[in-house]
Amino acid sequence: MARTLLILAALLGGGLIAAQASAQDAATDASADRGRDLALKHCSRCHSLEPAGASSEPAAPPFRELYKRYPIENLGEALAEGILVGHPQMPEFKFETDDVNAVIDYLGRIQSGTATPSP
Repeated sequence: MARTLLILAALLGGGLIAAQASAQDAATDASADRGRDLALKHCSRCHSLEPAGASSEPAAPPFRELYKRYPIENLGEALAEGILVGHPQMPEFKFETDDVNAVIDYLGRIQSGTATPSP
């Protein structure tokens, strides 16, 4: 009986962990979707947000290739404090914390590779 209870507890615990992971994945997906909406609103005039194709502004890298220039997880501070560098036509803007996280989640989702950023 005790062994059956231990097995049941282990199964339920594993199910709980799986449910928590699934909920976390759903939250990240929702955040990434919101990040895409923000990128469409603020960035798509110059940057390509698509899986293929060039950006309309030649100096603006496609978002799917940002990993080549920057570690994506390190862009949060720049998004929160205001991006001051980029291509010459890039306006300065700042995102709130939740928006920063959403954009980072979106950027993480669309990267086309895992190359090391160039210096």
